[in-house]
Amino acid sequence: MFRSILVANRGEIACRVMATARRLGLRTIAVYSEADRDALHVRSADEAWAIGPAAARDSYLSIPALVAAIRASGAESVHPGYGFLSENAGFAEAVASDGAVFVGPPPDAIRAMGSKSAAKALMEAAGVPVVPGYHGEDQSPAVLEAAAARIGYPVLIKASAGGGGRGMRVVEGPDELAAAIEGAAREAASAFGDGRLLVEKYLTRPRHIEMQVFADAHGRVLHLFERDCSIQRRHQKVIEEAPAPGMTAARRQAMGEAATAAARAIGYRGAGTVEFIAEGDDFWFMEMNTRLQVEHPVTEMITGLDLVEWQLRVAAGEPLPFAQEALSIRGHAIEARLYAEDPAQDFRPATGRLAHLSLPQGIAGVRVDAGVAEGDAVSIHYDPMIAKIVAHGSDRDEAIRRLGAALAATEVVGVVTNRDFLAGIVGHPAFAAADLDTGFIARHRADLSPEATPADRDTLAAAALLVLVQEREEAARDPSPWATADGWRIGERARRRLLFRDGGATMPVDVVYADRGWGLEIAGGTVAADGRHLPDGRLAVDLDGRRRTLAAVRVGEQIQIFGAGASHRLTLLDPLAPPAAAEAGAGRLTAPMPGRVTRVLVAVGDRVAAGQGLLVLEAMKMEHTIKAPVVGVVGGLRYAEGDLVDEGAELVELADGEPC
Repeated sequence: MFRSILVANRGEIACRVMATARRLGLRTIAVYSEADRDALHVRSADEAWAIGPAAARDSYLSIPALVAAIRASGAESVHPGYGFLSENAGFAEAVASDGAVFVGPPPDAIRAMGSKSAAKALMEAAGVPVVPGYHGEDQSPAVLEAAAARIGYPVLIKASAGGGGRGMRVVEGPDELAAAIEGAAREAASAFGDGRLLVEKYLTRPRHIEMQVFADAHGRVLHLFERDCSIQRRHQKVIEEAPAPGMTAARRQAMGEAATAAARAIGYRGAGTVEFIAEGDDFWFMEMNTRLQVEHPVTEMITGLDLVEWQLRVAAGEPLPFAQEALSIRGHAIEARLYAEDPAQDFRPATGRLAHLSLPQGIAGVRVDAGVAEGDAVSIHYDPMIAKIVAHGSDRDEAIRRLGAALAATEVVGVVTNRDFLAGIVGHPAFAAADLDTGFIARHRADLSPEATPADRDTLAAAALLVLVQEREEAARDPSPWATADGWRIGERARRRLLFRDGGATMPVDVVYADRGWGLEIAGGTVAADGRHLPDGRLAVDLDGRRRTLAAVRVGEQIQIFGAGASHRLTLLDPLAPPAAAEAGAGRLTAPMPGRVTRVLVAVGDRVAAGQGLLVLEAMKMEHTIKAPVVGVVGGLRYAEGDLVDEGAELVELADGEPC
């Protein structure tokens, strides 16, 4: 075994690898960009080395910078994590040439699966079924158009060299093809440095099922069963589980044999994932990820194995100590990816500082892998994942219940998250019934992202009680008579009004001070209320004798009330403050998030229709097209291609125009 390991990555995977390495007695070494100087993975390591500016291409994607850190630190081994250079054969070779051991497959195996087109041809030769499609080198629009027509619409355009949903477009008909090719190629070139594409038949209700494979240097290749990753948004996984619901022994054996055949065909070593698309009784090879996957914890929980440990042992030359027949499935596990993103805004990535972060603890069968802590920032530069929340149970129903409880115990303030969206999926009847396919989220979108509803009386009462209880606690710490918070007045009960902003509405709560607690007048009714903070920080609320315990967090004037399936954000208003300035007119378009302008689609003076794309903004690995909200004429462009913009920055000015 090695004595030291450098993790050439960041976030939760870096923390995860270092936790296993410490358990095995290895010295842990982190690398960090300027944006990650105080990140959790840096604080968790025995030592850390700076590798460059915030932009990934100048730090985490810079092979020279990483090799310099390997050399300077004296690391004996290098774990690439997932993402960044984890599937880069050149990096694997650079690590080896510098005298360290790359904890991953051989460079030739990475290259064999690095091109989806070449990989599919290789799999066909190995007898592994592949999805009908075009995987050729000729990338001319005419050839791609002919291939799409031959395959039959709808088709899927996808990057040949990447994954994670980037460089991927679903095309319903020939009139959409040219724009899809252009956008996918540009996004693929930006994300992977390779704009080549392939065209495949798009299946209407497929399931995404993948097999975890492992191989050592002594000829043993086996699989650790399957994962169902069908719950996706933007072709990126949201919920994963193992084993796949409804998987028969015969299909598991067939998929396992296909997966291990794929690994043998390229001389694989270490942990890898063979991804299949399945519909009806058929399944087809999609791609092989030559690295550890984000969703590997569900496999660990049903097998009892630490996959990172076996990556390290195999990389050190040890043989796998178990045969295929010795492996078995123990219960069921489900993972939810907690992201800083807004599902109501088409999953727009969010940035900000985690003013409050409380992840579930003490729930049986629940594991949390996080790469951030309270006070850390979610920035524009990297993936917005906050944590992976994983639940294991004796069966699927128990795993669902435990995951639901874990999500209910998750509290994040400071950035918008998909916490409520995840809770909606886990609690949905179709999910409980295992009615799964890659269209699940689109099909149930109205249930999973319902229209925002005003805060109800209980929520407003809880927000008011949080303010009042905090004032009472502060007064108790200050003996001065001027700090009293009992509302005492001569000859009458004191009254005051608390104002909360709820979306675009202002909600009043009138407070009447009582001998014990307060009377709260809300929406024409009055409730006798009292409250106190419990030792664990939760708020105990008493409303007309009905007691509840809930999480209520205040950061400045922002208040968030957490419920089991949903949370509600309110803003405490100062009634003496002047009204906020009027927002900019509709003719000025601002950046919804910080990012980089990758393409300007119009010029000053152009007439545009409502809904027409004006420019493309890239943030957190995703492209977002800024569209004209109304008919108009482009009066000004504030940024050029390649420019960085801050959230709220004015991008385009539109003048009134006649309908196009």
